[in-house]
Amino acid sequence: MNQSLAQKPHDQLAAALSGEMEAVNRLIRTRMASEHAPRIPEVTAHLVEAGGKRLRPMLTLAAARMCAYEGEHHLKLAATVEFIHTATLLHDDVVDESGQRRGRPTANLLWDNKSSVLVGDYLFSRSFQLMVETGNLQVLDILANASATIAEGEVLQMTAAQDLKTGEEIYLQVVRGKTAALFSAATEVGGVIASADEAQIKALYDYGDALGIAFQIADDLLDYQGDSKVTGKNIGDDFRERKLTLPVIKAVAQATDEEREFWRRTIEKGRQQDGDLEQALALMDKYATLAATRDDANGWANKAKAALSVLPDHPIRQMLSDLADYVVARLN
Repeated sequence: MNQSLAQKPHDQLAAALSGEMEAVNRLIRTRMASEHAPRIPEVTAHLVEAGGKRLRPMLTLAAARMCAYEGEHHLKLAATVEFIHTATLLHDDVVDESGQRRGRPTANLLWDNKSSVLVGDYLFSRSFQLMVETGNLQVLDILANASATIAEGEVLQMTAAQDLKTGEEIYLQVVRGKTAALFSAATEVGGVIASADEAQIKALYDYGDALGIAFQIADDLLDYQGDSKVTGKNIGDDFRERKLTLPVIKAVAQATDEEREFWRRTIEKGRQQDGDLEQALALMDKYATLAATRDDANGWANKAKAALSVLPDHPIRQMLSDLADYVVARLN
């Protein structure tokens, strides 16, 4: 692992792309305005200004820079990616009935569900306006497909999250929808707008896809073994919310009839009681599913790094490789 990981790769990327990110942030503020509905910028600003890492738009800028793009359309694409991400967060918080995100009250709690859904719709519309302005049909195709995949993944998660028949293949499909689709689209469009060759565009897609999967698997694992001060989540939140994530899916696959009945009661039926989380953790320990999940996350991080090999030799390429390491370094 590169020694520069001590500086956090996303901070390195932010520093390397600071001028372009400032331009993207200005564009975001301009385009989230609404002359006729002041609630739109109020709700949007609450989330956009919440101090997120802006990782997805940075990936678009990084891909374009690495492929020697000279122009300004990548700024619009980076803002597009952030708008799509913000819209999905607004919708997710309504669906999940969340009260907190990034340590702050959610928009649906501060305003209401209707405002969150409608402002999310507005941001989706804004994102399509921005991507059309680039005049690139391939970019429009990639981001439109990603938007559809994200929505499809959310619906699939809703039906699969509490069904013990959900296996690793369906889990991966959900993860590709809810997380990896926007990562891969973000990196791919950066290469497309820079007129990179087909092999490089494919490599950028593969990098974003594998990075997004590693990122989500790591997040799901941290729910059971993370530091709540760092993650902002309490240990076992996913269990209490009856979410079938990879550590549990692996435990269910190996469960005895008695253990399967425990999972059915707690996850499918939601009849949880004191001591259930501890029993769930004991079953995961029995079958070493946390370690197996960590191995999966590391495997996807390695796939992300391997995809970079055909891309131009550029300082940003090393930062993207370090970023893949950092995503899973949180697990150690």
